[in-house]
Amino acid sequence: MGLTSSYWPADESGPLPELSVGQLLRQATKEAPDRIALVEGVAQDRRRWTYQELLAVSEQVARGLLESFAPGDRVAVWAPNIPEWLFLEFGAALAGLVLVTVNPAYRPKELRHVLGQSGASGLFLVDEFRGSPMRQYLQEVQPDLPALRNVVRFSEFDEWLAAAPDSASLPDVDPSSAAQIQYTSGTTGVSKGALLTHRGIVANAQFDAAAVGLGTEDVWLDPMPLFHCGGCVIATLGSVWARATHVPLLRFDPKLVLDLVEQELGSVLIAVPTMLISTMEEPNFAGRDLHSLRAVISGGAKVPPDLVRRIESTLGVQVSIVFGQTEASPTITQTVLDDSLMDKAETVGRPHPHTEVKIVDQKGETVPIGVVGELCTRGYLVMPGYYEMPEQTAQAIDEEGWLHTGDLCSMDDRGYCSVEGRLRDMIIRGGENIYPREIEEILYTHPGVGDVAVVGLPDPKWGEEVAAFVRPASGCFPTEEELFALVRSQLAPHKAPTRWLFVESLPLTPSGKIQKFELRRLYEGAK
Repeated sequence: MGLTSSYWPADESGPLPELSVGQLLRQATKEAPDRIALVEGVAQDRRRWTYQELLAVSEQVARGLLESFAPGDRVAVWAPNIPEWLFLEFGAALAGLVLVTVNPAYRPKELRHVLGQSGASGLFLVDEFRGSPMRQYLQEVQPDLPALRNVVRFSEFDEWLAAAPDSASLPDVDPSSAAQIQYTSGTTGVSKGALLTHRGIVANAQFDAAAVGLGTEDVWLDPMPLFHCGGCVIATLGSVWARATHVPLLRFDPKLVLDLVEQELGSVLIAVPTMLISTMEEPNFAGRDLHSLRAVISGGAKVPPDLVRRIESTLGVQVSIVFGQTEASPTITQTVLDDSLMDKAETVGRPHPHTEVKIVDQKGETVPIGVVGELCTRGYLVMPGYYEMPEQTAQAIDEEGWLHTGDLCSMDDRGYCSVEGRLRDMIIRGGENIYPREIEEILYTHPGVGDVAVVGLPDPKWGEEVAAFVRPASGCFPTEEELFALVRSQLAPHKAPTRWLFVESLPLTPSGKIQKFELRRLYEGAK
């Protein structure tokens, strides 16, 4: 007999891991000390570490951190997917510090906010990445960050590590304590730091890995950025849970993905839809030997049904679709490999173990099966809150502990959920969350802009593209080029609108709010 209302009680038939990140790594090392844990995802001369070696360097990092910081302090990492990023993740966890993850594409304004709001007392960074002068950006904002007292450049990481004491006791870290702060976007235009616990991210990663049957012989290829949960939680901790090999790519490159499948015998790949499309469109794709690849995990944006079918048929794999958000550590629901093609293409699966889910209407009442409403979740996975933002936390998590995701979903009588849209106006481009207000506020600074609204428009490759609707100020004629340059000068490249429409007026509600759904219709009519 199936469900009669859109409520899924938490499945507590199996154990819920009660481990810190450090305890997880120590268990893996005890059971598989000589198994390759980490491979540097670069084109050649790849460095490798066994679990025993990974634990040893992580404990040395922890001892080095405790020379300057105390348990509970926030330490930020601002770098691409280098192995040292992971040494810092595990080292901070073993030292009881809270890791603040920072997008390497950030510009000074964004960097200042994240480091300042988190109260980070330490920062590890690369000097530059993909043309972005990160060390220079830090120098610009450092005078505004009085809490930031220690900065370590990864170019000097080996020297810093060598100076750490060879033996010093490490603290016992409570699994319920904070492990990370990850900044996630919202409709308020203020990036909020989701506080994630050791217990939450370790258990969530285990359930993610179990859904694809990850085992000790698997090699997990990971082009997802480590500052995202997809990289530093699902792939990193999921690999450790399974005692598998983790191969984080320095940056996404479809040719490198295919090279690593062939050369490292990659068996599992995690990637957002945009990455998968680019990989399958690589010019030499047809001649590649992909026999080792058996599973693909995707999410971060709506995965169109046709794309799911294309991935399975073209790559010769089984697909698992994940759905969630950073505030949920991050996965709420997931399809498993032996789900039907229809379920993988049309749903985002059932809730994870120990995860309670309901779909509610505007009054907070659970809706009948098949009715669209807001998906809410409760359990171990829900963040304690946004760091030092009690009002925003209260808006996201109600008094009964339910996290209100802002996603419009429906549930069938088996508990499978389908995503129908979003309550908030968040734009998800290639797996990256973008909030319109941040872009709008910058565009408003241009003297030629009278009014502006930024929305997401469907795009077959990126999932959504950023579009700006601009009402010029009287007598002004701003151009796409100058407005694009303005945004690019202050925000990460992926946030800059690629579609522009200049209008005489913006559609408004009686209360004066812009009707963004009408703008999407306007764009379709203008094409």
